[in-house]
Amino acid sequence: MSRIVVVSKKQLRMVAAIALIVVIAVAYTRWDQSRATTGAPVKQRVIHLVTGEFKSVDKDGKEIEAYRWDPGTVILQRGEPVQLSITGVNGESHPFVIEGLGVRGEVRKGQTTVVSFTPEKPGTYPLLCLTHTDRTTSGPMVGYIVVM
Repeated sequence: MSRIVVVSKKQLRMVAAIALIVVIAVAYTRWDQSRATTGAPVKQRVIHLVTGEFKSVDKDGKEIEAYRWDPGTVILQRGEPVQLSITGVNGESHPFVIEGLGVRGEVRKGQTTVVSFTPEKPGTYPLLCLTHTDRTTSGPMVGYIVVM
């Protein structure tokens, strides 16, 4: 004798719902969200800057020039170890200070100066060239370190 099984739509929906719950439960229990820690120190971010110069002649024939840091603004995260690698392209010497961060150095034409620091407080810190401080010295040569 043959047996006939009648399945209603409601029973099909119930079986599908149970199967979906089982699939989700299995996926959840097998999903490993943990990450292994290596204990390695946080990698230092390296940012490259250059010294730049603009030259032109005014309407009286006088040569004018201005120096700058390029890029002019660097954005960092608080607590992020950073290394500024600054290459002298124009100008013989650019002694500099980053006010508020205690960073000092000097960039010479054709050489690269590297300074490292970790900013702890959010804010905007000026990167000032001590040679080009105002218009009479082809300045001001200023950049900005923005700490978020």
